[in-house]
Amino acid sequence: MYFASDNWAGAHPAIARSLVTHAEGYAPAYGSSDLDRKVEARFAEIFERDVKVFFVSTGTAANSLAYASIAKPGGVLFAHREAHMLEDECGVPEHLSGGGRLCPVDGGLGRMDPKRLEAEIARFPAEFVHAGRPVGVSLTQATEIGTVYSLDEIGAIAGVCRRNKLPLHMDGARFANALAALDCTPAEMTWKSGVDMVSFGATKNGCWCAEALVIFDPALAAEFPFIRKRAAQLFSKSRFVAAQFDAYFEGGLWLDMARHANAMAARLAGHVEASGNARLAWQPQANEVFSIMSRTTFDTLKERGAHLHEWGVPSGLDNGPRDGEILARLVTSFATRQADVDAFAQALD
Repeated sequence: MYFASDNWAGAHPAIARSLVTHAEGYAPAYGSSDLDRKVEARFAEIFERDVKVFFVSTGTAANSLAYASIAKPGGVLFAHREAHMLEDECGVPEHLSGGGRLCPVDGGLGRMDPKRLEAEIARFPAEFVHAGRPVGVSLTQATEIGTVYSLDEIGAIAGVCRRNKLPLHMDGARFANALAALDCTPAEMTWKSGVDMVSFGATKNGCWCAEALVIFDPALAAEFPFIRKRAAQLFSKSRFVAAQFDAYFEGGLWLDMARHANAMAARLAGHVEASGNARLAWQPQANEVFSIMSRTTFDTLKERGAHLHEWGVPSGLDNGPRDGEILARLVTSFATRQADVDAFAQALD
């Protein structure tokens, strides 16, 4: 019963086969092969417009280099208080941006409140050099706690950005899961809603190691080849990242995997709701389930073979853990089996 993280899951067989297929022979290096160009064209098809695509090794690299691409002296980037960039990237965004800062923004259930974002931006007036200056905003889709911004909510954040002339970045480590949850197009969830660039994650959704920064505004992409090279993120054998994306997109595999993960999360949430030994902290929307349970129940589940993590309680949570209770996170993936989800229900009783 592996619910610790979608990073624990392996690679989909079709993606593994693609790597083997492209392992033989010779191909031009540094992103200039026919396969690289094919995948770049596929990204353009998916997003319904010309885009600039830059492969990187990790989501942290994608997020941090996105920030580096818009950084200015004294720059401040705004993100949700519990965003991955603030909580789990060890200062890399600040480091690669040349000393930029991250400003936390509040909002319920992992989503930035547009009014609070506007208020935080207003704390940095352009004429007050001592405070620094706003340079951009980043939202996480799906969020760190498994919720999803609606298209209207993305549009509201983008509206704040437009009024303040700031680019909007989307951390899409679980991009496919959010897309499947909203049942919309990639274009609708990004540039049509006002997003300027997206960290497009695939590693959590069946790839070995495949991440990309997709930039919709050519002006923002102009300096990025040098930024990526300086950060040691330009791969010589980039065809092996391209090979993964090639299989990932083929026949809609990426969305099929995300839909399966989301469906397994919904089934898991149903078991939690039906149990007398745990309760949902909030309704999941993508592939993460958060449950409140006693410490004893948590320990018993682990003894019975369930892999899950205790999680920090997000700010502003109503009806959170009481004395003797903890918040637990369970994550499903393309590889999650229904039998394991149902076995978890038995272990929970």
